[in-house]
Amino acid sequence: MTRITRPPGNRRHAFLGALVLLAVTASSVAAADGGPGPLGVTTEAGIDTASARVGALFGPGGALEGGHFCTASVVHSKAHNVIVTAAHCLGGGTVWFAPGYRDGKAPYGVWKVTRTYLGDGWTGDEDEDSDVAFAAVETVGGADIEDLVGGNRFVTGRETGATAVTVTGYPNSRETPIRCVNKPTAHSATQQRIDCPDFSSGTSGSPWVDGDGEVVGVLGGHEQGGSTADVSYSVVLKDEAADLYRTASGE
Repeated sequence: MTRITRPPGNRRHAFLGALVLLAVTASSVAAADGGPGPLGVTTEAGIDTASARVGALFGPGGALEGGHFCTASVVHSKAHNVIVTAAHCLGGGTVWFAPGYRDGKAPYGVWKVTRTYLGDGWTGDEDEDSDVAFAAVETVGGADIEDLVGGNRFVTGRETGATAVTVTGYPNSRETPIRCVNKPTAHSATQQRIDCPDFSSGTSGSPWVDGDGEVVGVLGGHEQGGSTADVSYSVVLKDEAADLYRTASGE
């Protein structure tokens, strides 16, 4: 099944406390990095630095009503304003990002996407091997999003399955994020897969984060993320993704 469902209806932009300070313990950070625990088990994501960097995407109108349709996460950039998601999540129209979204609330605000970065392989013929995209978000109240919640490093060239990764995303049937830790395996030379249950529609764009806090995959790619909720895919991040990231991040 396709991992994206766009919601209808109008929404009202709501900026809810973008200057709220994020405070977590060292133990919560360790847990977010994948630490001890069973592989391939999906649970509700905790409230910590890792989940604060992941958020839900909402469509035109700019508030939280109407439902979210994809997932994105903050990555490090020179301007401190860049998020990464799947290319098929940015098909046109105004998009809003709510990091740390939970139970109808956006504790770190709702941020308007001001520019998108899509690879030539995607804009040409929607090549599934190019299903990665970046976007810049607005500055709100003088604050940039990375300064508020932090950002993971986006890296390419990592060997598939070298370490376990943590996948965090927002099924559009839930109002809280889910999280699963497992080791990816190769699906092909250009696609990687991971066995994690319940990653259904809405989880496209979910970051695959290794124990060093690096984004080494983005849920999407083959069959726009997978035809079942229990097996998900990502493009193997190579030169095209690296070039696109450099353009978006100014690094």
